Amino acid sequence: MQSSGAEPDRYAIVGHPVGHSWSPFIHGMFAKQTGQAVSYRLLDLPPERFRVGAMEFFTTGGKGLNITVPHKQAAAELVNQLSPLAERAHAVNTISMRGNELVGDNTDGVGLMRDLTENLRFPVAGRTVLILGAGGATRGILQPLLAAQPASVLIANRTTARAEALVRIFRDLGAVRAVGLDFVPDTPFDLIVNATSASLSGAAPALPRETVSATTLCYDMSYGKGDTPFTAWATAAGADRAVKGWGMLVEQAAESFLIWRGVRPETQPVLLALARL
Repeated sequence: MQSSGAEPDRYAIVGHPVGHSWSPFIHGMFAKQTGQAVSYRLLDLPPERFRVGAMEFFTTGGKGLNITVPHKQAAAELVNQLSPLAERAHAVNTISMRGNELVGDNTDGVGLMRDLTENLRFPVAGRTVLILGAGGATRGILQPLLAAQPASVLIANRTTARAEALVRIFRDLGAVRAVGLDFVPDTPFDLIVNATSASLSGAAPALPRETVSATTLCYDMSYGKGDTPFTAWATAAGADRAVKGWGMLVEQAAESFLIWRGVRPETQPVLLALARL
């Protein structure tokens, strides 16, 4: 419900670094569109300051936080309650204050699936999927992705043991297995999701070109103006489509806004605005 007080309800995104985030722009558009009295800002907290800084935000009247790298798993330890998605993933990207308790949710996977199925018209059922990385981003997307019943999901990570740990958590939900990044098979996948932070450091994961075919959708969860290293690599390798994570960013933000405000904003106007930047 819309706040009736003179001051808008306060929200923020917490990360380190966080200056590149477009979340204030997105939530500002959502607030204007829905007539909600909210303010939304950036909150840069290094890991050693995360818990104290997040609690200070809420104890001084803050209503909700979005969580980004590197705090998603630390946020799961901070809250009093976890949603089923966040509990399974043990990763939180949305915190809300309900009564006197902090509740952690994870809207990343829902955001990704909405972007894939509704915006990109890419049904996941029966498809072969390769996910690069085994961190908090992958934890957040696995349950909704497996619920869509892909033929198989392969998690490739530099440290194989970390990918295998995720397989143990999620294997009851579908056909998921792990492999070291250097041992990705040289066969084509229908969908490749880059859930690593490599694009932020200007690098593309070293994959066999044979993992890409003329029907492959390559999806980088990173975003920015111009190609990312991963989307540039995917295009050069002959992918059908190489997509950045703008759609996932906007769709997961809309889910967070729904949790906080009880209304789901329209995402298409925001996506169009971002495309014009």
